[in-house]
Amino acid sequence: MVKIGDKLPNAQFGLMTDDGPVSVPFADKLAGRKVVVFGFPGAFTPTCSSLHMPSITKNKAQYDAKGVDEVICIAVNDPHVMRVWGEVSGATAVGITVLADMDGAYTKAIGLDFTVPSVGFFGRSQRYSMYIVDGVVLQFNLEESRSNCVISGGDALLRQI
Repeated sequence: MVKIGDKLPNAQFGLMTDDGPVSVPFADKLAGRKVVVFGFPGAFTPTCSSLHMPSITKNKAQYDAKGVDEVICIAVNDPHVMRVWGEVSGATAVGITVLADMDGAYTKAIGLDFTVPSVGFFGRSQRYSMYIVDGVVLQFNLEESRSNCVISGGDALLRQI
């Protein structure tokens, strides 16, 4: 499992643009930059939509003020779903990047995947937040319960930067 001090692996994420889907190399997002990353079990799921994403969108300006170059939200979903979720949640409007870990390869590579067949979750992401500088994890918060958003929310990470 990923931990503070780790250099994050590269991955290819999906991003739906007006011209169609594009592949986004994670290394390009991290190199020489200060980035905040939030991981979600799934777009449009109850806790993700009612607690986690709002805690991030309301703090976007404060992250900017602290010198964060980009705020990124990642879930194991397809880029179409992530685009609509970004629009509906207000994340896109405030400048948050919403990326799709389409096959869950990145989530698995950092050891944060889980499966709960009874709710249709296969290879989904645990709920977390990270503060990353030049690809190295400086803060990492893994939520103990996937139905809570206490230590992985936007407010908690903002206090750590």
